[in-house]
Amino acid sequence: MSKSIATYVEKGYGQVEPNHLSAQRTAQIYAQLPAASGIKVLENGQFVKYDYANGEVNFEGAGEWMLVFNEVKLYDDRETYKDYAMTAESQVGGIIVPRVLKTNVGDIYTTNFVSGTEFAEGDTLNIEGNGIPTKGAAGEGMVWEVAKVYTLADGQAAVKIMRIQ
Repeated sequence: MSKSIATYVEKGYGQVEPNHLSAQRTAQIYAQLPAASGIKVLENGQFVKYDYANGEVNFEGAGEWMLVFNEVKLYDDRETYKDYAMTAESQVGGIIVPRVLKTNVGDIYTTNFVSGTEFAEGDTLNIEGNGIPTKGAAGEGMVWEVAKVYTLADGQAAVKIMRIQ
């Protein structure tokens, strides 16, 4: 998957600023399954299925979408959050083992990892098959609402979204 799919990302990779993510308090954090072999990059703000029955994180498994929110590990002072994504080439043995969070109704975070270029407060987003929150996507399950059109610390365009379903 190419990082260009999320059209709001202007520079680097997807970013997440956790405003209120309940998993940080409820311990609904999972980081035990490797990503499917076809997944070469997982960016913060992307969603995946935690497919425990098949022993992998993927885009097709059963269950609800879970938010990729990896710990950012940057070892060069010139790099920022935009410079980090889990890539197969940077992992031991080429195996990505992401940290994912279960989200609940009422969770709020700010991100630039969305598909689309123009958003307005009140727009709704669904998760598409590639794990990207997308405006106007026809999907079932979780629904996110744009609470504020915003920017990230590095000045990139972003949206603050809240899970409403």
